[in-house]
Amino acid sequence: MKSDRLELEDGDFLDLNWLRKDRNRVAILSHGLEGSNDDGYIQGMTTVLDRAGWDVLAWNYRGCGKEPNRLPRFYHSGETGDLGRVISHAAAYYSCISLIGFSLGGNLILKYLGEAKPHPAITGGAAISAPVDLASSARALDQRPGNRLYLQRFMKTLVAKVESKARRFPGQLDASRSRGIRTFEEFDNRYTAPLHGFRDAEDYWKQSSARQYLPGITVPTLLLNALDDPFLTPQCFPYDEANRNPLLFLETPKSGGHLGFIDLVHGLQPFYERRITEFFEESSTSGTVFHGTK
Repeated sequence: MKSDRLELEDGDFLDLNWLRKDRNRVAILSHGLEGSNDDGYIQGMTTVLDRAGWDVLAWNYRGCGKEPNRLPRFYHSGETGDLGRVISHAAAYYSCISLIGFSLGGNLILKYLGEAKPHPAITGGAAISAPVDLASSARALDQRPGNRLYLQRFMKTLVAKVESKARRFPGQLDASRSRGIRTFEEFDNRYTAPLHGFRDAEDYWKQSSARQYLPGITVPTLLLNALDDPFLTPQCFPYDEANRNPLLFLETPKSGGHLGFIDLVHGLQPFYERRITEFFEESSTSGTVFHGTK
C-alpha cells in the first residue's frame, strides 16, 4: 500500500494508506479504538476487497499513526468531520465510495451516514461490532469482569498518549493524575470531553452515539453485531431502527465476539469479510440486499 498525508485546515494531518489499481470504486476503512491501518482486520479486509475489484483507502485517526498529531486534541468516537475530509479527498479520484468501519470506526461511519446527507459519491456502508450506544458500551468495558484485560490495555495506551501530549503542550493538559485512571468514564470526563468541546463524558457519549442517527441513513448500510460481543449491550442492537429504515440492514449472529466472526468453513477467514463484499455487490447490482438474522 502507498502512504499519503492529508493536511487539515486546522494545521493537523491525517495519514492515509492506499491500495490503488485505477478502479472506479474505493472502500474507505475506519479502524477501532487505539487501532491503526496496520491492524490485522484492516489488512485482511484490504486483501478481500482487492480480490473483489475494489481499491482501498485505510486511514489513521489523529494520533493513531506512527507520528503524533500536531494539536493537543486527538480523535474520538463521533469525529465525523475528519472522516468527511477523507471522503472529499477520495472523491477527487473516485465516483463510487463505500465506507467500512470496525468497532469505534463502525459507530463513526454510521453517525456520518445518518447525521446529514453524505457526500454524493457515497454508495453504501458496513459497520462491524459497532458500539452504537457509547454510554452503555463504555460501562460494559468498565464493569464487566471479562473485559478487564481489554480495559487495562486501552487505558495504558490512551494514558500514554495524554502524558506525551502534556509534555508537548505544558499548561494545556494536566497529566499529573493520569496514572490513576481506571475506567473509560474517568478518562472521557478528564480528557476526551474537554479536549473536544463536550461538557463531560455523558455529553460526549450522548452526542457521539450513532444510534440516534440511524433513521437518517439514505444509502444501503449493513450493521453486523454479534450477540455474544463482550463490548456491546442490548442498546447496541437497534432492531426498531432497522425495521423502520429499509436501507439499514442489521444482522445479529449468535456468535462472533468482537471483531471475531471466525468462519471455520472457509479456512478461518472472518465471516464479515465475505459478507461485506457480498452486501456491496448485492446492493449495487440489484438494488436489494439479503436480510440476515434479525
